Amino acid sequence: MAASLLLAPPASAAAAGRDNGAAEAVGVQIAAARAARAGIDWKDCPADWGFEKPIQCGWVKVPLDYTKPFGKTIELAVDRIGNTGTKDERQGALLYNPGGPGGSGMRFPRRVTTKSPLWVNTSKAYDFVGFDPRGVGHSAPISCIDPQEFVKAPKADPVPSSEADKRAQRKLAAEYADGCKERSGEMLPHMTTPNTARDLDVIRAALGEKKLNYLGVSYGTYLGGVYATLFPSHVRRMIVDSVVDPDQDNIWYEANLGQDVAFQTRWNDWQDWVAKNDAVFHIGDTRAKVEAKYQELRATAKADPIGGVVGPAELIGFFQGAPYYDSSWVPVAQTWAAYVAGDTQALVDAIAPDMSDTAGNAASENGNAVYTAVECADAKWPTSWAKWDRDNTKLHQKYPFLTWSNAWMNLPCATWKSKQSTPIEVGAGARQGLPPVLIVQSERDAATPYEGAVSMHRRLGGSRLITEQNAGSHGVTSLVNPCINTRVDSYLLTGKVDAKDVKCGPHATPVAPAPAAAKSAAPGADLPAREELPAVR
Repeated sequence: MAASLLLAPPASAAAAGRDNGAAEAVGVQIAAARAARAGIDWKDCPADWGFEKPIQCGWVKVPLDYTKPFGKTIELAVDRIGNTGTKDERQGALLYNPGGPGGSGMRFPRRVTTKSPLWVNTSKAYDFVGFDPRGVGHSAPISCIDPQEFVKAPKADPVPSSEADKRAQRKLAAEYADGCKERSGEMLPHMTTPNTARDLDVIRAALGEKKLNYLGVSYGTYLGGVYATLFPSHVRRMIVDSVVDPDQDNIWYEANLGQDVAFQTRWNDWQDWVAKNDAVFHIGDTRAKVEAKYQELRATAKADPIGGVVGPAELIGFFQGAPYYDSSWVPVAQTWAAYVAGDTQALVDAIAPDMSDTAGNAASENGNAVYTAVECADAKWPTSWAKWDRDNTKLHQKYPFLTWSNAWMNLPCATWKSKQSTPIEVGAGARQGLPPVLIVQSERDAATPYEGAVSMHRRLGGSRLITEQNAGSHGVTSLVNPCINTRVDSYLLTGKVDAKDVKCGPHATPVAPAPAAAKSAAPGADLPAREELPAVR
């Protein structure tokens, strides 16, 4: 491909200037041209990466700092599987980001090798390409704490009962921020969403693609919105699914407060469903009774951790699955029902960390480190503990399910020891050369509330919004819903969108098993496979 095509200005100087000036814009042009010349040396993936043939793996070099394109570089891991159709059917590469921040997209090509029915048509036209974003997995991974220490359980109850509890959590958050600086300090200033968007453009160039085809879920939608702003003329097709509100004032402190409200709403939905199916689960026949049973479980775990490892913090991590994914409604309820019926081990097996899984624990710690590093670097966070305390105390009164747990997870950003940026204005200048973007969102999503999709839609001119009504799963494009699936296929294959926004009915509603089946089922056996879920926190 001619270098002149790759050196097209990624955005207006004004848009680039919102993220430290035009230097990065020049840096990414240089890096993209260099990557286009180098290409990618595709080989069989390393055996311990877990990707079967014919998936291939390779590396793309990017600058650590785009203001210094001839300075230090890092290598990003990428993988691909070629399109399954003919040469004439091929439309290029489709890149994927599952969210996080901190999620790996490397499992994306497995949608082809595992013959996922939803992606049969698309895979005929596209190579499926995954990548580890900077700092993630195999791409110059960062760390903030020893992985075995990170997963060790039980942890302190996230819901404070005293000022002493709050002081202890503040100390842990500050120590975590210090650990990030000590273990990964060189990377931290550069762990921003705009830099990952620039990396995405360099990968595009390395693949030999003039324009980007992209599917982003959860945080991947914000990454997509930033890319569309910085590189509007480089977009060919873009789908954003389960959308982060990209408003500058929302990134990231307010986004997490809004998440607390949405999680409570979906938690209430699930409790109503459990109550409706009390003949199966025997937990309670009203939402109030189900909540009382949950609080009883929390109190039991706080007084004496279940199995020695499951305390209130671990319970929240487990029960969070139900508000996140409708596919988790049944298995989470089954596991809880088994515990209520006297099977304590069922709960322990479903929740307790596997301390022998050193690779898995390292991946979990890395994912959390990247989540923290990106959110802390993307925006300036409040440094006043009084504000954090006031906002979260007030929220907890009406929305107690997730509020304090979420606060402690993000509190390291209050004492962050590295540069914090100002978020770019997503959509500014993006109308020039940007094709229609397809936005997909469920109405009652807990992790990325519906308002985020409306906000993104408003900012990306010409975009179309598909709403899944009366549903709340996070990550809609991976669900069976013909109203959505056919439009996703049509968009990726033809570029066409509906003349107007579309409202679809819900995907299949979770159905509780018959009482006899519920007793014989293995609790948690029906939990969806990890690669089917967007990476969210």
